[in-house]
Amino acid sequence: MNASAGDLLGLPPEDRTSSPYTGYTRAHWEAAADGMLDAAWKWATPGGARLDLPGPPSHSGVRSDGLEGYARTFLAAGFRVAGAGGQDPNGLLERYADGLGAGTRAPGRDDAESWPLILDHHVQGQPMVESASVALGLRLTRPWLWDRLASDVQDRAERWLRGALRHVPAGNNWYLFPYTVAGFLESVGRGDAETARARERASELLEHWYRGDGWYADGDGRAFDHYNGWALHLYPLLDAHLAGDEKESAHHGARLREHLESFSLMFGGDGAPLHFGRSLTYRFAASAGVGLGAVTGHTPLAPGVSRRVVSGSLRYFLERGAVGNDGLLSLGWHGPHAATLQTYSGPASPYWASKAFVALLAPAEHPLWASPEAAAPSEGPDRVLSVPAAGFLVQSTGADGVVRLHNHGSDHVRPDEGESAADEDPHYARLAYSTVTGPTSAENTADNHLSVTVGGARSARRRIRPLGSGHGDGWGWAASWHLPVFPAGPSTVPGLRVESVTVARGRHELRVHRVLGAPDGARAELTGWATDPGGPVRSLLRGLHGWEAPEEVRAPQGTAFARRVTVPRLGAEVTGTAVLVALASLTADPEAALPAKALDEVVDGVEVAGDTVTVRWAEDGARTRIAFGRGSMPVPVTVTVDRGVTVDHG
Repeated sequence: MNASAGDLLGLPPEDRTSSPYTGYTRAHWEAAADGMLDAAWKWATPGGARLDLPGPPSHSGVRSDGLEGYARTFLAAGFRVAGAGGQDPNGLLERYADGLGAGTRAPGRDDAESWPLILDHHVQGQPMVESASVALGLRLTRPWLWDRLASDVQDRAERWLRGALRHVPAGNNWYLFPYTVAGFLESVGRGDAETARARERASELLEHWYRGDGWYADGDGRAFDHYNGWALHLYPLLDAHLAGDEKESAHHGARLREHLESFSLMFGGDGAPLHFGRSLTYRFAASAGVGLGAVTGHTPLAPGVSRRVVSGSLRYFLERGAVGNDGLLSLGWHGPHAATLQTYSGPASPYWASKAFVALLAPAEHPLWASPEAAAPSEGPDRVLSVPAAGFLVQSTGADGVVRLHNHGSDHVRPDEGESAADEDPHYARLAYSTVTGPTSAENTADNHLSVTVGGARSARRRIRPLGSGHGDGWGWAASWHLPVFPAGPSTVPGLRVESVTVARGRHELRVHRVLGAPDGARAELTGWATDPGGPVRSLLRGLHGWEAPEEVRAPQGTAFARRVTVPRLGAEVTGTAVLVALASLTADPEAALPAKALDEVVDGVEVAGDTVTVRWAEDGARTRIAFGRGSMPVPVTVTVDRGVTVDHG
């Protein structure tokens, strides 16, 4: 563990009897919350309305950032105190009550305490985000804070909060912020037609964004990421749970249960969540959905498994420097890391990690804490799981606890948005992500990427169109296509497209690409996983058909996991239609075969006949057959594995 993290946060000694995997108990969670809150409150304004944490401001400005510090830490305090039945040994609620009074006394005034007004998302929207945390904190602690406030403070707080109901959210999970504010106001007898409509509108959109398999798109496009757990599932189910609404709890709970069937596999054996999507500086907030499932009972996981996942995630970040020497959560992943951030990230942004403390709503005698820890899903046998709704293929290996996500369906492109290469996002555009590697920066060679170079310009992958997915016994596949877009010259090349298929078996990935409509002089390049060449995590990328000899390329800016990384790369000259086949692998297992030997031990033969690829696996003689569709437009890919019985997932 980070030598100072335990001391800084006042964590108790490990308990390896009840927690054989992490050593963490409920007492560790309480101590972590107390320590983080104590460090953050050292930066409070005199009236306690803002926590002006040190660091570069977000694009919303320092006053909004100060409100963010108050609101996001209040959420942690709310879970901490509510989970303890109102016990507040550190006097947290008195501080938050004082801050509420000071912040709402003259909202919008430019002084040391006043909170900014809540306006439309494109004008001054960040306070709307924070209003949800303020409302949820007030709801969680109602008997000990809200009910004891003077009536004029309650009225002022309501007026400020109603700004969230009267202004336009961003077109994604933001609609759940006025939903949450309205839920609080109704819970304290201040509901009306305005609160009802805010909740109705958010519910309508939530149904529209539901794609199946327990996954929501974060808006009208195809953005699937950690916002599912820490927002799209969290707010509606927690609202129903706190209200005692059994019908709504059952509705949202069934979806969370299905979500956790796949999402619970997306934590590595070391506790790490997948490094994928935006807002990754929220870190262990990724476990919020797992904790909420345990608290509400809407989970497929045994209590000890849930506890293993949530405590593993918390410990993972604490022992890798997420908390600095000042006791504050830094902007980054392990420690500070600028490439992980978005422009809306400010010094207090990491405190959305507070959502993980929803687990504290389970009292000490709850099975979540009373049951001994059990192995996480990624610590069992090797698994391959397809998630058709999101276009994901999840691959885990028990020997090293590494989880990989092959992305054939999630992007960050709005339906009305053009596909500009300048807006390529490394946290969505890559073919694969994992729990032990991060994407390279936009300025370096892209890892896990199939590009086409035309006229000296290398293409980007923006909008991802799924072509199908499936899984069988020990294997799975996912496919997609994209339109290569270019940062210089014409943004597209007429007729040019790329179809991509990933087939996962064990720790290996068969990567098959069909490039169509390539002009004369074009060149395709495929990269693999970005790893530290001297580190314990090793990457393999070898051509099986159509590729030239591999090379290693440096990415000087490193990743969130390593300062020094190299990226394996294959290249090939392509004209017209070209089918390219490669084998990739990522492992942290010291017993795994060395890359020089791995190719012969894994693949016994490759045959490419027109649009059909057949690969024979050395281990058991099984054959994988990939047949690309024919025609002018992409059609679903057919993938078959033959072990004497043919299973067709096309």
